Amino acid sequence: MKSALVAATIAIAAVAVASPANAKGCIKGAVVGGVAGHYAGHHGVLGAAAGCLYGRHHAKEQQRQQQTQEKQGAGKL
Repeated sequence: MKSALVAATIAIAAVAVASPANAKGCIKGAVVGGVAGHYAGHHGVLGAAAGCLYGRHHAKEQQRQQQTQEKQGAGKL
């Protein structure tokens, strides 16, 4: 079980390293995920990695929404 957790952590870290350095949302997500993972069974590192990935995803969605709203607002002028 522990070796599967280590393998999953390494895989997530490899994906995070391979992606461009964009920390928007990652820090906040990592903190929240790390705390949740710690209390959900002492998996703080795995929770932090998952939280970072989710935080980045959420930040990208917000950025897309903002760009869409700006384009729609510019079209009304």
